Amino acid sequence: MDGDQTGGAKVRRTRVVLGEAAARRPSPDPARADLAEQTPVGEALVKGLVRAQLALALRLSLVVAAGLGALPLLFAVAPAVGEAKLLGVNLPWLLLGLLSFPFLIGVGWAYVRWAERNEQDFTAVINRPEG
Repeated sequence: MDGDQTGGAKVRRTRVVLGEAAARRPSPDPARADLAEQTPVGEALVKGLVRAQLALALRLSLVVAAGLGALPLLFAVAPAVGEAKLLGVNLPWLLLGLLSFPFLIGVGWAYVRWAERNEQDFTAVINRPEG
């Protein structure tokens, strides 16, 4: 045998084209196409999302800086507060060493929640039907 499994008959090849499947595919959404092709409109949409996320991060950074940065300032301005004891532990140790962690976790939770909302708003703009 020479490797021909058909017994010497010539095998005709058929070309398979996915043209019908491509024709049935819906036309892409203009906003998605702008994003995929990195057009100026798509670039503006992405920059808007980045700006929103950056603004959120900066606002919450200010909350953390004000919240935790004000405590040492308070202890310097009012030494009696810095020397106060609660359950035998100095108040500054409790506030900065123990209670700051739930505060930071809360700010982190808020950031994630609001960042996801920004992304959902962005997705809603992209998926919005043109009308």
